[in-house]
Amino acid sequence: MAETLNSLDLPGAPADTRVVVAMSGGVDSSVVAGLLKAEGYDVVGVTLQLYDHGAAVHRKGACCAGQDIHDARRVAERLDIPHYVLDYEKRFRETVIDEFADSYMAGETPVPCIACNQTIKFHDLLGTARQLGAQAMATGHYIASRPLDGGGRGLFRAVDADRDQSYFLFTTTPSQAEFLRFPLGAMTKAEVRRHAAAMGLAVADKPDSQDICFVPTGHYAQTIEKLRPEAGEPGEIVHLDGRRLGTHKGIIHYTIGQRRGIGVATGEPLYVIDLDPVRRTVIVGPRDALNTSRILLKSLNWIGQDMPSLGDGEALDVLARVRSTRPPAPARLLRDGGEVIVELANGEDGISPGQACVLYDGDRLLGGGYIREAVNRFLSEPRRMAAV
Repeated sequence: MAETLNSLDLPGAPADTRVVVAMSGGVDSSVVAGLLKAEGYDVVGVTLQLYDHGAAVHRKGACCAGQDIHDARRVAERLDIPHYVLDYEKRFRETVIDEFADSYMAGETPVPCIACNQTIKFHDLLGTARQLGAQAMATGHYIASRPLDGGGRGLFRAVDADRDQSYFLFTTTPSQAEFLRFPLGAMTKAEVRRHAAAMGLAVADKPDSQDICFVPTGHYAQTIEKLRPEAGEPGEIVHLDGRRLGTHKGIIHYTIGQRRGIGVATGEPLYVIDLDPVRRTVIVGPRDALNTSRILLKSLNWIGQDMPSLGDGEALDVLARVRSTRPPAPARLLRDGGEVIVELANGEDGISPGQACVLYDGDRLLGGGYIREAVNRFLSEPRRMAAV
């Protein structure tokens, strides 16, 4: 006789199943804790303090700081569940904030939320959940988790496409996916807020937190200059055709694809095409020079059960997503020697090293990697050398 599973696909009654909920103090994770508590699970709430809530990098509405810890504690009291606050400031500084600053100085556009999930939430916190005797850890991410026919669990895009967070979770490993649960994957944000109101949670109308919680007022350069005072070293702004157009006050003030605030005027629309951190050069040009169809990846992570052993010249048809705000688009995954390459069927504008390229089979998350280089026909080495 097959073993009866509960709503989390785990054996045993909910009352005999301990679930640690990562509570950020926002409405999403609060509703997760409330729903699991209502089903009778043994729920334990854990909140990570990721930085000093009195420090300059904090801003109102940011997650995992003073007000949010207070809100998480109030929700736990309302739900009558145990709640713990763990100090992860040093770990967060070393693995997320410092890496963010170094990546920008290297001319990249990092995605710190991915690094936080990879190193803090789904590694350190998941280990703490196991130590607390949990059979699963649940979060408020908008992503679906379902058992697969061949065993194990797969991750899928959320029902609410506008809230889907699968892009930020591509580094999840198969063993982590087995332990994690995402109760909001089949819900919309409006449904979540209605649940919060019905539970009488004070955070029912709380605004969503910002993507980068430690950046005050959204000005990345100010934060980076506080962390790395040398980040503001000046350099030249150079056109693709070799013209020197002006000077800048640090490449950290620029991102690939940027149009406004470049600081030069030539009578033609100019975009940031590339950043050269070695020469501290900002390279600009027309919009059509932004288009990229070939991406080189590093640190490839594969969640799909069977990673294809692609030989040179072989390719796997996938859907690829190079920004969280864009839908997956047709692409091919291939290997060429030691390189992992994604070829975009229709190309994309403004792709920057440091961002993620996330791969799907339909709605199923296969994995992805960090963009090492976006190959651009306008930026061959001879052209770049001539320009600088």
